[in-house]
Amino acid sequence: MDENTALVVFQGKGIRRIWHNSEWFFSVVDIVEALTDSPLPRQYWTKIKIREFAKIGLYPIWIRLKLPSADGKFYETDCADTESMFRIIQSIPSKKAEPFKRWLAKVGYERVQEIENPELAQRRMRELYRAKGYSDAWIEKRVRGIAVRDELTDEWKNRGVITDTEFAILTAEISKATFGMTPKEYKGFKGLKRENLRDHMNDLELIFSMLGEASTTRIARNKNAKGFVENKGAAKEGGIVAGVARKELEKRSGEKVSTTENYLGKPESQKRLEQRKKN
Repeated sequence: MDENTALVVFQGKGIRRIWHNSEWFFSVVDIVEALTDSPLPRQYWTKIKIREFAKIGLYPIWIRLKLPSADGKFYETDCADTESMFRIIQSIPSKKAEPFKRWLAKVGYERVQEIENPELAQRRMRELYRAKGYSDAWIEKRVRGIAVRDELTDEWKNRGVITDTEFAILTAEISKATFGMTPKEYKGFKGLKRENLRDHMNDLELIFSMLGEASTTRIARNKNAKGFVENKGAAKEGGIVAGVARKELEKRSGEKVSTTENYLGKPESQKRLEQRKKN
């Protein structure tokens, strides 16, 4: 997800949100699932819309925005801002309603604070990863990787790469040349669906991802790549740099960089993995 689309977590449930019209909008279906644990949250939400809102003239207090789905594609989804979500929550019988309201008020305001003070975003990110059991060493690489990625995407924008589709294609070029897999294929390799791929990479996978993207940024600058086609070539070259380095490491170490390991349902897995390496 990019800087304007983010996944936040309430009691272990992922909730999609998107920055729209200078405020956060949250996926209503995700919130319904978090509050009710319903196996069919979409149908549950449809019943609420019919029963509670259409008949009393509050339809719609939500809008449809494109959010990423489990297949990696973006689909229009019912979304509501913080104020509207409070009204929707009132129509959902749940013991989690009150703690959820407090949580919603907090995460709904975070982005405003982060715009005023960007250091808060990094601090919160580190706290979230620590709570999930990631080591400080891994977190530093993850944060550095985000900075490298941001520098690359800014470079692409300055060089005429505009659409999300173009960004996705260029990213796939780097990944394919670096690891022999597109991001979609890599997620399948690791058994991931809606999760963020890089949150499930080990240290070396993160390092080679950074190398591919940092190399692409430098090549695009030095070649003064313009537009999508020229930047696609630079992306492939940047990925090749990282791919050659990866293969050389694998040859000399006798161990693959890419692994099927992920951190699904294993909050302490990072610590255990590092402990095994030490032993």
